[in-house]
Amino acid sequence: MNRNNLLELLDTLIECWESEIVEFKRGKREFSLSDIGKYFSAIANEANLRGQHFGWLVFGIDDKTRQVIGTDYKSKESTRIQAVSQQISQDTQPTITFRNIFELQHPKGNVVMFQIPAAPKGSPISYNGHYYARAGESLVALGLDKLNEINQQEKWIDWSAQVVSEATINDLDPDAVNKAKQGFTRKTGHTFESQTVLELDDLNFLNKARLTENGKITRATLLLLGKPESARFLSPHPATMVWSLETEERAYEHFYPPFLLTSTQLYQKIRNFQIRILPDDELIPIEIDKYNQRVVLEALHNCIAHQDYTKNSRIIVSEKIDRLIFESEGSFFEGKPVDYVTEERRPKRYRNYKLAQAMVQLNMIDTMGYGIHEMYEKQARRYLPLPDYDLTMPQAVKLIIYGDVVDPAYSKLLIKNTDLSIIEIIALDRVQKGQDISKNMAKELQRKNLIEGRRPNYYVSSSVAEATNKKAKYIRNRIQDDTFYMQLILDYIDKYECATRPDIDSLLMPTLSEVLDEKQKITKIGHLLTKLRKMEKIKNIGAGKHSKWVKK
Repeated sequence: MNRNNLLELLDTLIECWESEIVEFKRGKREFSLSDIGKYFSAIANEANLRGQHFGWLVFGIDDKTRQVIGTDYKSKESTRIQAVSQQISQDTQPTITFRNIFELQHPKGNVVMFQIPAAPKGSPISYNGHYYARAGESLVALGLDKLNEINQQEKWIDWSAQVVSEATINDLDPDAVNKAKQGFTRKTGHTFESQTVLELDDLNFLNKARLTENGKITRATLLLLGKPESARFLSPHPATMVWSLETEERAYEHFYPPFLLTSTQLYQKIRNFQIRILPDDELIPIEIDKYNQRVVLEALHNCIAHQDYTKNSRIIVSEKIDRLIFESEGSFFEGKPVDYVTEERRPKRYRNYKLAQAMVQLNMIDTMGYGIHEMYEKQARRYLPLPDYDLTMPQAVKLIIYGDVVDPAYSKLLIKNTDLSIIEIIALDRVQKGQDISKNMAKELQRKNLIEGRRPNYYVSSSVAEATNKKAKYIRNRIQDDTFYMQLILDYIDKYECATRPDIDSLLMPTLSEVLDEKQKITKIGHLLTKLRKMEKIKNIGAGKHSKWVKK
């Protein structure tokens, strides 16, 4: 890396200081090799658990203020740094050492940046026989839960990252490359000038968009941008999507790379006429498209990103009269779908990391795992049943997107009640489909007159006029959208100039729905702060429990 690249990298690391895979230290001479080894073990293990390729130990930064102060580890002592690297290699198990060690001559002092590779899948890293981890900013022993999680990981190779040595830039579709540039500029417009990206030659663009590996064409490159005939390079693994019409009409069509283009072509095959929903006491119906384009493409792109291509199977989209069914090979990779709907989880790793990374760069998917949540919210806002995941097959995922009403009472209820939380909507959706819900949720929905009947035979209330009885209590318990809560945070900071996490918790906890338990409320508040930070509305200053949020 050149100096400008290192300066940019350092700024990024400082901005994201709360991460448990980045540690800042003054780097004084008395900072022992033993301490470096412990942090090496901890950061390597945390990077593994978070699905990252590496973490960082940075000398020359005050860990309290995050200001550059310089370190005693100067370039003239490179032999000392080399000795540290060798010693780490000897004292870690399995044997591993720094990926890179960068020295940056910063205007405020010398900075040394140790790049620490993630622990290999299934192999936690120990230092001198002990496993370490992070708990916030603290260095702790690796807990049994984390140790087991790493040990139980399947050792795998990223199929999508493998270089296809026979393929060249001439095997890529020019239209797909141009569209990739447009998607990249939309995704990274705040970082790269649109005209600058469009003027890049194709290979430089592919490198910048992480579609290549050391300048070489990968399987991910061919899947997204390859000419149809380039699929031969992927043999015997099929790169195929199939659309199948299974109504009174029968039809099918196969789609091949470039998936960046052909995923849209597949969507255009779907019969997407308008349907009507008639609200209570209304003569004019609400007209909506049978399927939302963003929902369909999100579902299809997730299939592309998460397909286990080594299973030698195709992605299949079946169009029924009232629904779309997406089928892909490979088990749901991490956790359960509902965890992502309620924003309680973010993926730590990906089956096809290279492919997922490239699709994020091209604005096809969201790497943070918001995609499932967005699909559910869009269906709810259209008053239609929520998507269903069928995971009964052990090595396959089936996703159902509904294009028509299942229970009119459900749709009418959503029209009348715009303040329902996603958790409540999920429960109501399960009721209309004859699926079970928890006793506590049933009690809450009955209290609000949203469902009737007795367990297990609940049904969505056909009378929604009483759904807002006891309005004062209901208003206190309802969940607003994120914009509402984020504005409360901004208003508080405007008035008091700053806010600690306890301040924000005290502000928001009473306003969140009683449907959420305390842990879920705390998680929700954390997500709101993250969103505001990523929107560059606020920033965090200070360290640990003394840190504060201020306007940026």
